[in-house]
Amino acid sequence: MPKISEADLIINPDGSVYHLSLKPEHVSEKIITVGDPGRVHRISSHFDSIEFEMNKREFITHTGTYKGKRLSVISTGMGTDNVEILMNELDAVFNIDLKTREIKEDRTRLKIIRIGTSASIQEDMRLGSHVISEYGIGMDPMMHFYQHDMGEFEDGVCKALQKAIGLPYSPYCVKGSEELIELFRDNMTVGNTLTCHGFYGPQGRTLRVPIKYPNLIEQLNYFHHNNFWLTNLEMETAGYYGLAKVLGHEMISLNAIIANRVRNKFSKNPNKVIDALIRKVLDKI
Repeated sequence: MPKISEADLIINPDGSVYHLSLKPEHVSEKIITVGDPGRVHRISSHFDSIEFEMNKREFITHTGTYKGKRLSVISTGMGTDNVEILMNELDAVFNIDLKTREIKEDRTRLKIIRIGTSASIQEDMRLGSHVISEYGIGMDPMMHFYQHDMGEFEDGVCKALQKAIGLPYSPYCVKGSEELIELFRDNMTVGNTLTCHGFYGPQGRTLRVPIKYPNLIEQLNYFHHNNFWLTNLEMETAGYYGLAKVLGHEMISLNAIIANRVRNKFSKNPNKVIDALIRKVLDKI
């Protein structure tokens, strides 16, 4: 089997992967991910013990034990560009021999749960609710750089959304892990999440510079393809789902709704909403 080149897979002098600075013994096969590096400690503070910590750029990792279960929590920073680094390097830690640079014959299938904040684009979705992303729809171009095929349904959603907004390119649409959707379905709303590659213009926010799609939130609110409706938007889910699919991992995105874009409302206590979601995840995982 051919070796992966030094330029394609960069290994640090200590034998860890380049950006994450992780080796196989440093991370669990069950992983919680967050965007905000400050949120790592909010989760690991619930652990019974912590065996490993790594701080590298926006990628902070804590691995420990919660009620007898070994877990890791890792931050990514914001956006699918950072998610792309995380997913590829996590997969490399488990499925590529970092010493020989050869792909392992026996693959490890990771279980990854994103805990993130999100904004509702449906008027009746209340602040403080928790949403499971059944599908992630990517407005970013990241998955167009990978060999990734969509089914007829997903392709139909993307073409309809492209036409509804007037985008010059096609989005991509990927379903999350059915296994993990069933695990977390209780006491949560199942929805479909739009992943945007920016916080301001790509999410319809206007400050000083005029934006190209000033009616974006209204268009997203009314958009549907048969019985498929969009419920919320954020900046990572679709990238996670796309890469989990092509790499062969189980991935789910769980969203704490701290804003309602249709009503122009923002949560008075977003940390309370996030902490409640953290407790739900730890009790289920």
